[in-house]
Amino acid sequence: MIARDNSSCWERGNGTVWDFNYPSFAVSATAEEVVARVFNRVVTNVGGSGNASYRAVVESPEGVRVRVSPGVLGFRAVGERLRFVVTVEGAVAANSTVSGSLVWDDGVHKVRSPIVVFDVYIAYMGNRPNSQASLPALHFGLLHRIIGSAKVASDSLIYSYHRTFNGFAARLTEAEHQKLSAYEGVVSVFPNKIAKLHTTRSWDFIRYPKNASKSTRRQQSNLIIGVLDTGIWPESPSFDDSGYGPPPKKWKGSCQSSSNFTCNNKIIGARYYNAEGDYGPGDIPSPRDSEGHGSHTASTAAGNFVTPANLYGIANGTARGGVPAARIAVYKICWAYGCSYVDIMKAFDDACSDGIDMVSLSVGGSPLEYFRDPIAIGAFHCMKKGILTSNSAGNSGPFPGSVSNNSPWSLTVAANTIDRKLTTNVMLGNGEIYNGSSLNTFVPNKPMYPLIYGGDAPNRTAGYDGYCYSGSLDRNLVQGKIVYCEVASQGDGPIEAGAAGAIMGNYPQGDVAFPFLLPVSLLNETDGSDVLTYSNSTSNATATIRRSTEATDKLPSMVALFSSRGPNTITPNILKPDIAAPGVDILAAWSPVSPITELPADPRFSYYNIISGTSMACPHATGAAAYVKSFHPTWSPSAIKSSLMTTASPMSSEATPDAELAYGAGKLNPVKAVNPGLIYDAEPVDYVKFLCGQGYSTRVLRLITGDRSACSQAINQTVFELNYPSFALSVSGSSSNVSRTYKRVVTNVGVANSSYKAIVSATPGLKIHVAPGVLSFNSLGEKKSFTLSIQGAMAGNISSASLTWDDGEHRVRSPIAVFSTEL
Repeated sequence: MIARDNSSCWERGNGTVWDFNYPSFAVSATAEEVVARVFNRVVTNVGGSGNASYRAVVESPEGVRVRVSPGVLGFRAVGERLRFVVTVEGAVAANSTVSGSLVWDDGVHKVRSPIVVFDVYIAYMGNRPNSQASLPALHFGLLHRIIGSAKVASDSLIYSYHRTFNGFAARLTEAEHQKLSAYEGVVSVFPNKIAKLHTTRSWDFIRYPKNASKSTRRQQSNLIIGVLDTGIWPESPSFDDSGYGPPPKKWKGSCQSSSNFTCNNKIIGARYYNAEGDYGPGDIPSPRDSEGHGSHTASTAAGNFVTPANLYGIANGTARGGVPAARIAVYKICWAYGCSYVDIMKAFDDACSDGIDMVSLSVGGSPLEYFRDPIAIGAFHCMKKGILTSNSAGNSGPFPGSVSNNSPWSLTVAANTIDRKLTTNVMLGNGEIYNGSSLNTFVPNKPMYPLIYGGDAPNRTAGYDGYCYSGSLDRNLVQGKIVYCEVASQGDGPIEAGAAGAIMGNYPQGDVAFPFLLPVSLLNETDGSDVLTYSNSTSNATATIRRSTEATDKLPSMVALFSSRGPNTITPNILKPDIAAPGVDILAAWSPVSPITELPADPRFSYYNIISGTSMACPHATGAAAYVKSFHPTWSPSAIKSSLMTTASPMSSEATPDAELAYGAGKLNPVKAVNPGLIYDAEPVDYVKFLCGQGYSTRVLRLITGDRSACSQAINQTVFELNYPSFALSVSGSSSNVSRTYKRVVTNVGVANSSYKAIVSATPGLKIHVAPGVLSFNSLGEKKSFTLSIQGAMAGNISSASLTWDDGEHRVRSPIAVFSTEL
């Protein structure tokens, strides 16, 4: 339509911004990012002489290497065109813009092109104002005043955030950044960064019912879950729209349809965001999922019932989401390089004005102050619209303080194991069988293979004397055999040497099953030692590695080792994570163009895959929250969050020693969450009071809220007065005396006439007092206040306790965690 001809976008004709034949070179970098960018250009000889030779003269920006190929362009005629490539590589310090140049010089002409590497910044300006003024125009005007040039301001502006909140993203120099930061109407200006993805049976494990009544299905079909991820594969059976009616009338979003993507009555909306046009190999510039992660999370939250679903026959059964009848709106923010803050902000800006009911976001970065964190900012403004954001806790465990997504208005989800255990058996030539760990889809081609110890097959010509790392094995000795490796690895060494498989010993923990590019089984130290002893006992040692099988794990559910731990480094006295949900060995939908290992050399593709991470736990909590909302459509985000937390099943600190700092309130139990009895509710004004207590000024809060909020002695509230469903106390030292009082309010949503008794469980050394000890209600919606006091001394780094309000039918449990700051 634009070109008014037969132009079309196709794979070979789909150019990137880096291929556009522009006379300058610009690279936007995130803070302290290593830059690697290739530009393709064509120049035409228009000099007076047909025969000319131009030499490339490069002045590289500071900290950056610029290469030009070829370095000399030789022309034979006027009008002749020649191509060249410019590669820009290096690292730029945070908050800086560096520049250089490329000059083509023939002794007469100097053809100069600037090379600029700059930072992208996000200017957050708070709540969306109620005025009718055009925010994009206001953003441009402000940027024009800051920069001084309308042309440069227009080129610098990347996004205008104007639907849910107020702000913009732009390319700025450090001086412009400082000038903008001092502007009266700006809350914060912070550099763009790259966040990371926090990479069936799981619903059965938490006893979620398979059968839903017609009324329940109708309620669910009015729910819209916004999934911010890598996109979606619309042809997956999990997203088939058979039997669905038109989208709910509240839906205001859109579908970025293209030749390779269309929405339906299940996937009712889809957008994609890539501000810089940075598409890596395999990336598809549409909402279509080329990675698999987004399809996996979307189907876990709201996928259809699909039978049979499996990965090459493993974990065969029914795949389903928490609310199978709900609609899905897709916001693709993640690409081969990661997930850009500017894109995350724009997706939030759109999603929470499109009519969605929940946000599911399995992405995170380093913990940041709330209003310099794009996820916390987006979640805050969604919360004001009645939309709960469910976040993954992160995969940086088990280190203390590694939890991300710490805002109190978000639900932060850890990953726990389920009762699925995938085992990969190893059978030796002597008949012994060992149960190993991995996700092995390969079926042996013959009964037994020769077995060799990696230490007996070193690649000495490359200077190695053993092990199984890349390049370390002698292919002549290993090819076609199963190799025993004393340490676990990704299997690069055995693959390169042509091994038929690998047995890896000394594997310390087996709560996650990993796939490999060849048959692999990971054994513990004892079993690995047995394999090595057998291998050394005979010159004709043999073994086979069987395909993985599924068994029931009878051990108590535990938090996965990879799941990030508290304490909350932004506000230590807010317990994070909030809750744990299934996140280990989860079967769900996948993109059939992405190998099951996500490695290019893997020839295996599937519509369903088994992966692990808090990324998988997050959509379980999203689905459960949506399930609660289907019964209680008027409940606030905090009420839904409270219902999930206070009905969670307690977990064992013996299985997970980090206790509440690992699992929060405990294991998700969505069925009980529908009828919690009491809720700890919080409205936007309660978070304003909390923010006052955290030191935010009246000026900043008025920008954030868009109202006349003011911090005063009357409204200033400590973190201990925020109506949160858990209690956390950080103390100095491991044996410090503690004394702290909390104020809370509960709302009756159970039985009109009811009486709840306080039941306290505490570890020795801590004395916990609740006043009053009994709460009596006369009506639904009635609110009652109480105080909880903690006194005594803690022994060790963490002391666990709990408060349960019990009326004989409901048990409203809140975790209490007292922990040392010296973890």
